[in-house]
Amino acid sequence: MEKHIDRSIHPAVEIQNVLHMVQGLGENSYATNSSKQRLAIRKVKPILQETILDHLFSSDSITEGTLGIADLGCSSGPNALLVISEILDAIDAGTQQLKRPVPELTIFLNDLPGNDFNSLFRSLQPAFYEKLEMEKGKLFGSCFISAVPGTFYGRLLPRNTLHLVHSSYSLHWLSQVPPEVTSSSNKGNIYLSESSPALVVKAYSEQFKRDFHSFLRSRAEEMVPGGRMVLTFLGRRRSDPPTKEGSDIWKMLAQALQDFVSRGLIEERELDAFNLPYYSASVEEVEDVVKSEDSFDLNRVQTFQTSWDGSEEDEEDDKGKEKKISSGWKVAKVMRAVVEPLLLSHFGNYAAPIMDEVFQRYGHILADYLSSRERTQDVNLVVTLRRK
Repeated sequence: MEKHIDRSIHPAVEIQNVLHMVQGLGENSYATNSSKQRLAIRKVKPILQETILDHLFSSDSITEGTLGIADLGCSSGPNALLVISEILDAIDAGTQQLKRPVPELTIFLNDLPGNDFNSLFRSLQPAFYEKLEMEKGKLFGSCFISAVPGTFYGRLLPRNTLHLVHSSYSLHWLSQVPPEVTSSSNKGNIYLSESSPALVVKAYSEQFKRDFHSFLRSRAEEMVPGGRMVLTFLGRRRSDPPTKEGSDIWKMLAQALQDFVSRGLIEERELDAFNLPYYSASVEEVEDVVKSEDSFDLNRVQTFQTSWDGSEEDEEDDKGKEKKISSGWKVAKVMRAVVEPLLLSHFGNYAAPIMDEVFQRYGHILADYLSSRERTQDVNLVVTLRRK
């Protein structure tokens, strides 16, 4: 009898090795299918600019003409460069408005070791620096960009290094699947749903609280007093259980995978063992962790919505049902760029040949779902904090 291999992805060390977006520049890559994340970055841009101008440059936290910046969970592709460009634009505008010299900038790009850092740095050299000099002039100041691979749920940099920390679409990923969530405890699900027992819902919430506390504690040691953070991640508005908000998109992926179990192409026990290291936190959960960790003042926590496919158009406009069906296929590609590496790591090499079929089926399910609804949007949390 063939020995069963336990492919559950509980250990935090394994999550760090396999949690990354689809690499490269191909049709299924994150670089090609990250419009949703790009839209969130653009929506938060005014808040990022306000933070840099009103808080950083109006304080004495910048010493010796240097400014340390970290983009945590930077990923790769055009979104990483967009964040850097927007930060540099805000610094440039702030220094001109306040008639202050441009500080020397050290920018740290962080993500887990599996991130496509090679593509990211190929896009930086030399085109990015040439564009920076052309747009802002040689007097803009020195800008040093480096990579810091590792989990942001622990220390990454020396003490008193950072003045500004930015993170977008990363903190909804947990350091691990909660250990209490097992093949039997959340059977039939890959995340939370109405059928998830209360102990599983609680386990996910507690894992987020532990992780977010570790994130804040680590940043508190790395940041100077008065330093600021701007954090954007998927969450929920209500304090209701997360099975009621933000979980439908994962339920439909579970449905697509279950179809392949029915066809004998995926083993049921392996699907039961697959749970996502993900959690959509509520505003109250975020506020509670910030208060209990007690290293930061919470300046702002607010919500905004983005469409599932990253489109800025209202789903009720344009071509109605036809547009929604097309959107379903686009959502499937966006989700594939995010979750396919986790699926391949869990199910093994035998699953690779069926990934196209899996996400085609997922696209069909999404298209049917969207065709019967007026609006499908994610809730985003944007949080700004000040180091005490």
